[in-house]
Amino acid sequence: MKRVPDISLILPCYNESGLFLQSVARIRSVLETSRYTWEVIFVDDGSTDDTQKLIAAYCRKNTQFCALYHVKNMGRGKTVTDGILKAQGRVAGYIDIDCEVDPVYIPAMAHLILAHYSDVVIGKRYYRTSPKAILRELLSRGYQRLADMMVGTGRMDTETGYKFFSRKKILPVIKKTRYTGWFWDTEIMVYARRAKLRINEYPVLFLRRFDKKSSVNIVSDTWDYLVNLYTFRKRLELRLVQVKQNHTAIRP
Repeated sequence: MKRVPDISLILPCYNESGLFLQSVARIRSVLETSRYTWEVIFVDDGSTDDTQKLIAAYCRKNTQFCALYHVKNMGRGKTVTDGILKAQGRVAGYIDIDCEVDPVYIPAMAHLILAHYSDVVIGKRYYRTSPKAILRELLSRGYQRLADMMVGTGRMDTETGYKFFSRKKILPVIKKTRYTGWFWDTEIMVYARRAKLRINEYPVLFLRRFDKKSSVNIVSDTWDYLVNLYTFRKRLELRLVQVKQNHTAIRP
């Protein structure tokens, strides 16, 4: 009988050929020097460069690595969700493959879940500020405050691409999610809070890379976030009304 790994690490990929081998080598080094058993699941989100070929070649040579491929780009939320559904580990998590947050934090964050101190652990980003990145950082901090006011995030760094979950406990939460893009990160954390899961933020250093093209479009993605916050809030309010009506209906 195949042993269940301690950690299932999902690596969402989209046009990562320029940094793939270097990043995977760094991630693998951290996992191999940890005390935990592990598997890595690549989820390619419709890459148009050589990323899929690199993934396939790597998986053929390394049995602890496997892959899922999206025919078309479906967004971060769908990519991570598919990875978690395929995962077998007691802890399922994902990080951004660009390693702007170093993979060195993976074992400590997974330990908090494996040792039953937490159900969810996310990286709380501390920035080494650069003039080139200050707008993104200011927007990130502003979003944390706005999202908390509108949907109750607890001012967590919900958009961090560095999250780990008790797989058993997050699966029922994932079933509630609807968003397939970037906003999935906010949605999953709000639902995790409402499910009373124990959530910890773990401090991580964020170092912006300028040798790659970002997949984030500040103008369009900011607008999408605002629209999604509004529609998500309305959905939460509607759900609250439905719950109250159901409670009223079953009273004797």
